[in-house]
Amino acid sequence: MSLAVTRPAARRKTPGSLPAAARPRRRRGRAAPYLFVLPALLLFGAFKLYPIGWSFVLSLHRTVAGVDTFVGLDNYARLVEDPLMWTALRNTAVILVVQVPLMLALATGLAVALNSTLLKGRSVFRLGFFLPMVTGLVAYGIVFSVLLNKDYGLVNWALGLLGLDPVPWLTDGTWARISLGLALTWHYTGYNAVILLARLQTVPRELYDAAAVDGAGAFTAFRHVTLPGLRPALLLTTVLSTIGTLQLFDEPTVLTGGGPDNATLTLGMYLYRNAFTYFDFGYASAVGYALTVLIGLLGLLQFRLLGDKS
Repeated sequence: MSLAVTRPAARRKTPGSLPAAARPRRRRGRAAPYLFVLPALLLFGAFKLYPIGWSFVLSLHRTVAGVDTFVGLDNYARLVEDPLMWTALRNTAVILVVQVPLMLALATGLAVALNSTLLKGRSVFRLGFFLPMVTGLVAYGIVFSVLLNKDYGLVNWALGLLGLDPVPWLTDGTWARISLGLALTWHYTGYNAVILLARLQTVPRELYDAAAVDGAGAFTAFRHVTLPGLRPALLLTTVLSTIGTLQLFDEPTVLTGGGPDNATLTLGMYLYRNAFTYFDFGYASAVGYALTVLIGLLGLLQFRLLGDKS
């Protein structure tokens, strides 16, 4: 008599199934990236999102004798009627319309020159033109304030050697704007030129050779080959320069203090004054949010005009 030994049926494994002991490890593996990102998210929330949200809450309040009172949208309505706000906006717009295009035009020409094979020692020139960007904002502002001083500045001393009268660089409204534009151009032109140069070096040389075969001159090749190739970098530098101009604070504060007679008062300076001079944090927050909306609208407009239309 034979005894049949029955074996338990083998458990069928479905494709992709894991042993029970491996499942917790797999869950921990999936959670690991989030755990690594969590500290950065917490810091971002604490030092970015929370201040942004709280500043909007502050913009709905007005500080009177140290007490915050809810006023709704009164601070935003006050912006429209504030003459100093319009003065700061006008001064910032002048810098944006005059200085930024001039700086980017110089940066484009500088990038083309630094990319030319006819220029010897190009790395030295690139370093020299980029060095101003490394200089601290306050430091170079102090240097320019000394150079442009009406009484003992080096620039007026040099003009005196040529028989010219001293120029009130920092004490006259028009000359103060020109001085601020000169300082900004000196500091940021090389930085933008390096960005444009990096893009220019990616333009295929074959395009210039084809243009030369078709009889195109230097200006025609620049217009139809160089500028289209620089479009993404020009968009980037234009947007960055616009944002930087609308947030301009250090240079006018050090050079002119916003004067004379508010001739160089910018939106950034006006925001700072309301917050830390008058301690009207609600109105300063409203100025900040108005500035944010303005930056967003100008950025969208620039993407529309300079972006890829394909």
